[in-house]
Amino acid sequence: MTNETPIALTIAGSDSGGGAGIQADLKAFSALGAYGCSVITALTAQNTQGVQGIFDIEPAFIRAQLDSVFSDLAIKAVKVGMLSQPQVITAVADTLTHHRPAYLVVDPVMVATSGDVLLQQAAIETLKQSLLPKASLITPNLHEAAVLLDRPMPENQDQMIAMVEPLLALGSRAVLLKGGHLGGNHDKAVDFYHDGTSLHRLESNWIKTSNTHGTGCTLSSAITALLARGYTMSEAIPEAKKYIAQAIAHADKLNIGQGNGPVHHFYKIW
Repeated sequence: MTNETPIALTIAGSDSGGGAGIQADLKAFSALGAYGCSVITALTAQNTQGVQGIFDIEPAFIRAQLDSVFSDLAIKAVKVGMLSQPQVITAVADTLTHHRPAYLVVDPVMVATSGDVLLQQAAIETLKQSLLPKASLITPNLHEAAVLLDRPMPENQDQMIAMVEPLLALGSRAVLLKGGHLGGNHDKAVDFYHDGTSLHRLESNWIKTSNTHGTGCTLSSAITALLARGYTMSEAIPEAKKYIAQAIAHADKLNIGQGNGPVHHFYKIW
């Protein structure tokens, strides 16, 4: 730990409803003690009921945002979320190669909680080739893992485990495969974390709520905030899981919108 202010950067799309994307990331950064800055890759017309429209930002302006924050701020950890076009992925990957942050967490956002597809088909191969090999950690859910590996959705934990090493082979230094969408017994939510050397099973209690909008964004940004603060990856992941579990557990205390509401990022202080 140092006396420097921990700074985390999110590179992602904006959620006009405030529950996911850039907005969720900045809330999680703040809740976990990191100063958040942002590079917006797309604007969405979005609320708790779904995504009504996406407006992509020009790659050149994304590069300009990245150069601006990196030229002035001592960014230690970066989280990458929604990148919907191949040219945007390439711009982000090239610029991060130049600036070389200590940690890069990639949440390969492809499908919103509402089921809306956010990543163009043509972008998937570019993501795999250009960005995932630069990642310190990737955090796919089961839908995203199936798309990345061109496999069916896993139906049990053994099938989840069988996906972890192929995901690692895409080039990232570590993988957190999130099992929240797994069918069957919902007493426990099980994720699998591979640190590049060995596989770890991470278990938490299943929380019954329909207010889970932004869960994936919040978990990956929580990990990023903790990395910025000086945690190791193996320390940051279980701590971030504790945080998101409580944010989900307190979600029903919020009354936001008419659809799938957000988790409660500030449950500790509200």
